Amino acid sequence: MESWNHSLKVEAIHGERFLTRHQAKQQVFEYIEVYYNRKRLHSKLGYMSPEAYELKFVA
Repeated sequence: MESWNHSLKVEAIHGERFLTRHQAKQQVFEYIEVYYNRKRLHSKLGYMSPEAYELKFVA
């Protein structure tokens, strides 16, 4: 969990300035749902994105 928190902070939040709490929440949501869960390469999946990994078994 600490590794994931570090990734979130470094890749999505570090150095960002948010004017509202809504903007911060939106940035975290986009990082998790759009980038992390679909596009980011994961070592446990053989350095494939979750999206590509799932397609490999569905097709």
